Amino acid sequence: MRICIYGAGAIGGYLGVQLSLAGQDVTLIARGPHLDAMRRHGVRLLLDGEERVAHPLCTDDPAEVGPQDYVIITLKAHSVPYIVEPMQPLLGPDTAVVMATNGVPWWYFHGVEGPWRDRRLESLDPGGVQWDGIGPERVIGCVVYAATEVSEPGVIRHLKYNRFTLGEPSGEKTERVQRLARALIEAGFRVPIRRIRDEMWIKLWGNLAFNPISALTLETLGTIAGDPDTRAVAKTMMLEGQAVAEALGARFSIDIERRINGIAAVGEHRTSMLQDLDKGRPMEIDALVTAVQEMGRMVDVPTPAIDVVLALVRQRARVAGAYPDAVTGFVGSN
Repeated sequence: MRICIYGAGAIGGYLGVQLSLAGQDVTLIARGPHLDAMRRHGVRLLLDGEERVAHPLCTDDPAEVGPQDYVIITLKAHSVPYIVEPMQPLLGPDTAVVMATNGVPWWYFHGVEGPWRDRRLESLDPGGVQWDGIGPERVIGCVVYAATEVSEPGVIRHLKYNRFTLGEPSGEKTERVQRLARALIEAGFRVPIRRIRDEMWIKLWGNLAFNPISALTLETLGTIAGDPDTRAVAKTMMLEGQAVAEALGARFSIDIERRINGIAAVGEHRTSMLQDLDKGRPMEIDALVTAVQEMGRMVDVPTPAIDVVLALVRQRARVAGAYPDAVTGFVGSN
């Protein structure tokens, strides 16, 4: 299969090495010193105490590549609108686009039953750039549970976890999603096929609360979950998010205390939003928080705690120059 990974940073590079070594025809789209290093020396993956090296095609120009069977997008959600136009040469009539991004996806309401069918979320996809330029019918949803980092240009370090949950927006186990799952499993990943909106909410549930609270307090997951006051704020936000999700038909397979305890067990980890704030990079506020507020208003579910924390974290991001509405070009990888 021809597989292009767009935004081949930590997660994308990890996927790229494993898929390439498993025999797939892989292209990585990247930029800057990381791209230069991958071109010169291959992509190096540090995994389970060994170094693996792959030599897929690495480029910053999708026009060099041509139509693909799958395009896996591993950028931050707010970066995707900027790559819709340049990615067009990758899209053939049967190309599937795997959205391996965090938060509420822009395609969330594609094909759903009821009054919100094909509703577009303005906070995630202003002007419908992704809806019109990618097309929700191409999408395979993906929830990423993997911890990796770019330790130096061209070098990916795997830290823990290797699960990439897939699902069609329709909930069907189509041949295209099963074919991709088989390829990823052969490359060494855990790849369940699930009701993807439910899976998205389980991950978002924690990110919705703990990411912005961490950016406001500058504290780690363990500290936030271990302090009764900040834990209570997080739980209130999560309960509001759950009410929104359930009003839209989502189902939660675990209870809230178990989810929070799982987050606490991660320990002294600095969330991705806090890391982005530290480095002055655009923060994933809209995909993780704003979209939940927008959906709450759609279904008349009040979100007072989310509203307050969102207002504060937006202000914090703007002061730091880290709110993505001022950014041009694609920034960061998932």
